[in-house]
Amino acid sequence: MPDETKPVSSDDAVDRRKFFAKLGLGSLTIAAAGTAAFAYQFLEPNVLYEPSPVVNAGKPDRYPLDSVTLDVNSGIYIIHSQEGYFSLSAVCTHLGCLTAWKPELNLIACPCHGSKFERDGKKIEGPAPRPLPWKRIWLNDDGDLLVDRSTDVPPLQRDSFVRV
Repeated sequence: MPDETKPVSSDDAVDRRKFFAKLGLGSLTIAAAGTAAFAYQFLEPNVLYEPSPVVNAGKPDRYPLDSVTLDVNSGIYIIHSQEGYFSLSAVCTHLGCLTAWKPELNLIACPCHGSKFERDGKKIEGPAPRPLPWKRIWLNDDGDLLVDRSTDVPPLQRDSFVRV
């Protein structure tokens, strides 16, 4: 049974001054740790790793004559027409939905809001404000078709096809 009449020694007691000193020191330590974490994050390189906009579409003989092939991963169409090869964006110009080739109707249709496009990208109907943009396409030294998704072909140059 503890003796309640025994006085508390001054070594065991935490007075008000020591309590607030420890509380303040703890707060400063937490603030310093947060500052160090933000400083480290600031000094670390902030790089966004994005895939290359240039897509290797493979060998031209992969695409039969008069075909429209959708590459879902890159969002492009590779079209092999009588004139040669060209590429369209498969992203609808209305709200950015991925379009689909409808071979039975011979058109490209947007499943979201009903926009319809011809196989050369011209708008037929629907809420899309613009036709599907042509993308730059060329052959590399190995004979593969390369498509640059970041470069649109101007309308006046849309008669330039890749011929193999």
